[in-house]
Amino acid sequence: MIFSNACRVIGLAAVALSMAMSATAAQAQLNVFATVPEWGALAEELGGDKVKVYVATNALQDPHRVQARPSLLARARSAQLMLATGADLEIGWLPLLQRDAGNPNILPGKPGMFEASQYVQLLGIPLSVDRSMGDVHAGGNPHIQTDPRNFLPIARALTDRLIVLDSANGSFYQDRLRSFLFKWQASIDRWTTIAQPLRGEKIWVQHDGFVYLNDWLGLVQVGTLEPSPGLDPSVAHLSAVLQRQSQLQGRMVITAAYAGDTASKWFSEKANVPLVVLPFTVGGNKEATTLETFFQNTIAHLLQAR
Repeated sequence: MIFSNACRVIGLAAVALSMAMSATAAQAQLNVFATVPEWGALAEELGGDKVKVYVATNALQDPHRVQARPSLLARARSAQLMLATGADLEIGWLPLLQRDAGNPNILPGKPGMFEASQYVQLLGIPLSVDRSMGDVHAGGNPHIQTDPRNFLPIARALTDRLIVLDSANGSFYQDRLRSFLFKWQASIDRWTTIAQPLRGEKIWVQHDGFVYLNDWLGLVQVGTLEPSPGLDPSVAHLSAVLQRQSQLQGRMVITAAYAGDTASKWFSEKANVPLVVLPFTVGGNKEATTLETFFQNTIAHLLQAR
C-alpha cells in the first residue's frame, strides 16, 4: 500500500511537472499582433509554434477603416511584436492603439513595431497630395501584398526582427526562413509562367489597389471606377467612365472582395466585360486560405476572365 501511494504521488508530481512545462512553453510563445491577414499568415509561416498570432482584421474588412475597439486594445497591450503594412494604410486606427494600449514595445521606432512597407519599393507615390484627392497615400500605394515578390525581402526582415525579440529560438527562425524562401521563389516562378497570357491585358479597377499586381503580371490599368480613392462612384460618374471604354477597350473590371462589387457589376454589365472579384488577401474567399492559395486563386480568376 505504501509503495502504491508513493507511486501515485510520483505520478501526480510528474503530471504536474509536465503541465508546468507545457504552460511555460505556451508562455514562451512570442505574442504577435498583425493588422491584416497577410502579415499574420507570414508570421505563422516564419514563426511556426514559437509565435502566437492575432490578426486584427479579416479579409472582408476595409483595412483603411477599422475601429480601435477595446478588444483590439487588449490584444495590443500584450503584444510583443506588432506587424503592420505601414505607408499610412492603418493611419486611421493603429496610432490610437499604440497610444492607448500602454505598451511601449509597439511604439514607432521600437523593436516590437514592424512595418512591412519599409522593406519594399513603394509604387504610386503622388507628386502632391491635398484633401480633394480623397484617400491618397503620400508615401505611396500601401497594397504591397498583391505582388508575391514583395514577401521575399519582408520575410528576411521579419525573421531578423523575430530573432531580435526571441534570440533563444534564432536558429529555428533561420531554418524556417530558408525553407520559406526556397518554396516561395519556386512558387513565384511557377505563377509567373502560368500568368504569362495576362501580360498586356487592359483592365479597369474599382479601387486603385492593384498597382503591385499590375507591375508583377504586366497588366495595363486603363482607369479606375472611383472618382477619388475611397469615394464611391455615382451613376453619373460611371456613365462618364463608360464613355471612355469605347476608346480604352478594357478587357475586364477588377475589384477586391472587401470593397463590394456594386459599381463593378454596373460597369461590367454596361461595358459587356467580365467582372473579377479578387481575394486581395488571405481569406478573401473560401479557396484563398493561405498565402499560397491566395496567389493561386488570384491568377486563376484573372485567367478565367481573359
